[in-house]
Amino acid sequence: MAKEDELVFLPLGGVGEIGMNLALYGYGPKANRQWIMVDCGVTFPGPDLPGVDLVLPDIRFLAKEREKLKGIIITHAHEDHYGALNELWPGLNVPVYASPFTAGMLEAKRDYERSRTEIPVTIFKQGDRINVGPFEIEAIGVNHSIPEPMSLAIKTPLGTVIHTGDWKIDLDPSLGPLTDETRFRKLGDEGVLALICDSTNAVRDGVSPSEREVSESLTKIIEAAEGRVGITTFSSNVGRIRSIAQAAEAAGREVLLLGSSMKRVTNVARDIGLMEGLKPFIEEDEFGYIPRDKVVVILTGSQGEPRAALAKIARDEMRNVAFTDGDTIIFSSRAIPGNEKAINDIKNGLVEQGINIITDAEALVHVSGHPRRHELQQMYGWTRPKMVVPVHGEAVHLTAHAELAEQSGIAEVPRVRNGDVLKLAPGAPEVVDQVPHGRIFKDGSLIGDYEEMGIGDRRKLAFVGHVAVSILLDSRYDFQGDPEVEPFGLPQFDDEGEDMGDTLYDAVLGAVESIPRARRKDLEMVREAVRRAVRSTANEIWGKKPVVTVFLTKV
Repeated sequence: MAKEDELVFLPLGGVGEIGMNLALYGYGPKANRQWIMVDCGVTFPGPDLPGVDLVLPDIRFLAKEREKLKGIIITHAHEDHYGALNELWPGLNVPVYASPFTAGMLEAKRDYERSRTEIPVTIFKQGDRINVGPFEIEAIGVNHSIPEPMSLAIKTPLGTVIHTGDWKIDLDPSLGPLTDETRFRKLGDEGVLALICDSTNAVRDGVSPSEREVSESLTKIIEAAEGRVGITTFSSNVGRIRSIAQAAEAAGREVLLLGSSMKRVTNVARDIGLMEGLKPFIEEDEFGYIPRDKVVVILTGSQGEPRAALAKIARDEMRNVAFTDGDTIIFSSRAIPGNEKAINDIKNGLVEQGINIITDAEALVHVSGHPRRHELQQMYGWTRPKMVVPVHGEAVHLTAHAELAEQSGIAEVPRVRNGDVLKLAPGAPEVVDQVPHGRIFKDGSLIGDYEEMGIGDRRKLAFVGHVAVSILLDSRYDFQGDPEVEPFGLPQFDDEGEDMGDTLYDAVLGAVESIPRARRKDLEMVREAVRRAVRSTANEIWGKKPVVTVFLTKV
């Protein structure tokens, strides 16, 4: 260990937001640090990003540090932790370490998306230790709402950091592993410099209910239901899918899976032995031959996704599967912030068909995969860190977590946001630098920033529409033929019933004819005069200024 060596933590996503988790750990002198990346996730676009498919972390900082990045470790296979790998790995080309389930999901994702990116993955699972650059990394089993999640103990000459990833304490899960209290306590005995810890549920008191309690509640609901039962949940929650299938079997019902992502996940889970002991699921074309009280459908669409199976059920668009008056659909999930309206629209569609809806407001049908406040305090007690760094959460979650850590006697609770370089050691923790960070966007088959992808212009078009104007001027700078005016996305008529296109056409004529012929030689000036006239006329009629494109040619 050289005198100038430092250990730093640098989040490029997931701190100050939910989703898009990407953390870097660096070791060495400031001018020559070696790095590892933990997770490489995405978040999903809202209506403010029309046309965008995925939101990815901006990793331009790594462009100059690429040779010093020694590896990527993925804690688990949720999209917000691994979903950007296919897009970002080709520019990095470093070893990737992940569990068998995560590796299987990455392969299935690559096949589904027809990606040409082949990412070699080294299997890394609970109890394994690897050396990556100057870091010794140990995988510690934790419980979460997906198979094979892990926390990481990252050991360096300047101290041990525990990166929790997503976790909770569930003493009776439907699918393991248990959170490894013994190993965390042992690490605490050895000394933990920093706990980089999940904050998602830091505003919620107490302890999360067990997944087993959810399973028992679902069993009772299925047994009491008179008609068909549909249950929508996160497709990655293999433990929940197992619980539902077992409850259905106990009630004498067959199980149908609906939704491509659900089928991909269960295929990967089956390949690594996580679906053993369950009866085979029925095929979609068998559904219509099974009595209403003898079937349970597990389906995608819990977040209101318009193309998912549940949305199609709500619109009565499925070819072989339909629910009718008196059937029941259970939302075994929570609403991710921003999805509430889409979810409510689907609920309304179901209610219109006479379908009964059950959510976690009426019964214990879902439990989060993240720790509440008492679970966080248990982790502090096991590991006894010198500092706690709240991550994985919006500002309200991070602040609540920081206050809890301080109240619990943690000596240092530094405030960190995306792009901050936090020196963990030597000496007191402090933010010593900031690096470029932000978001880039996958839009169709292309990836770029906000300007490169034209997202700002697209938003503007969505609000105010577009008018295209084509003008030909002859050698005397008079009109050669009539100009063409094509409004798109504007109202067809004004409040007096006049055609908007005709009114804008008149504005084009007036704008050109008001310019003396001698001055029309300045084509750019004419073009701008027409653009302003069309925008001004539309604004007088409509109260909005459309985007206007003027094609002006002298022949």
